[in-house]
Amino acid sequence: MNLGYCCICLGINEGKSKKDLILVNRGMTKKTFESKGLMYISELSILNLKDVLKILDYNIKNNIYVYRMSSDMFPWFTHYSFKELPNHSLIESLLKEIGNKVKDNNLRVSFHPGPFCVLGSENDNVVKKTIDELNKHSELFDLMGLEQSTYYPINIHVNTTKPSLKEATDRFCKNFNLLSESCKKRLTVENDDSPNQYSVQLLYDLVYKNIKIPIVFDQFHFLHGPQDQTMEDALKLAYSTWCVKPLTHMSSSKQLEDIKSKKIAHADYIYEKIESFGLDFDIEIEAKSKDLALFKYRNDF
Repeated sequence: MNLGYCCICLGINEGKSKKDLILVNRGMTKKTFESKGLMYISELSILNLKDVLKILDYNIKNNIYVYRMSSDMFPWFTHYSFKELPNHSLIESLLKEIGNKVKDNNLRVSFHPGPFCVLGSENDNVVKKTIDELNKHSELFDLMGLEQSTYYPINIHVNTTKPSLKEATDRFCKNFNLLSESCKKRLTVENDDSPNQYSVQLLYDLVYKNIKIPIVFDQFHFLHGPQDQTMEDALKLAYSTWCVKPLTHMSSSKQLEDIKSKKIAHADYIYEKIESFGLDFDIEIEAKSKDLALFKYRNDF
């Protein structure tokens, strides 16, 4: 199994001064965006993309072949099209270079837009913004020249249960058809960490059977979500929904490091073995210590 981590690389910055830090999420406040405009957006985005290339080189050097890209590479990116950006030809060249590095080194990259993406929302405006956000993530993969499949997934949660799980997922499936074709080919959905939300079984019955998008199994979320299956059965059911090598998530509870923390908060490191039940899949480690947590897991397990 290939282990990966998410967005921010800590090891690459060890010993560096603040001005030399390698970052992929340089951003700005809305006030700064409104005052400095697209030129500043373009400048920061170019710096972020150049640092993505450095992080991919670091990952290759350290035999890390799975990496979740930051959704913050382009600040405020639902407020403009990529073609509107000054220096967009350089930006597109850098995205192509990232894609070539990914393909040439057999890397697997993904996106995981945040909880504000609610495809099944009761609010039409939220749905409209979600569709724009998801389509733009897929456009980035297209500009990288990456195949339109869930080998390079865009993963989300359903993120709503209103007024019922069935009605929320019916809207989710209906609105899925409003996404761009490239986005539909990349979208995946993940089980939740609340007993009142979506288990793998519920996602299989309410989403997968309708629109056939793969289910990302999160081992940590399983432990705190609806207990309607064994872990082995849940993993195998999620596994069955993939046409390419499945992707999964792993994290540990922050309570193992700080008893006062919420049990669903992510720990700095991983303290449990990732259960595979004989299956082969890729794993994104969702730990606060990022690549350092990955290295520790390799040593511990």
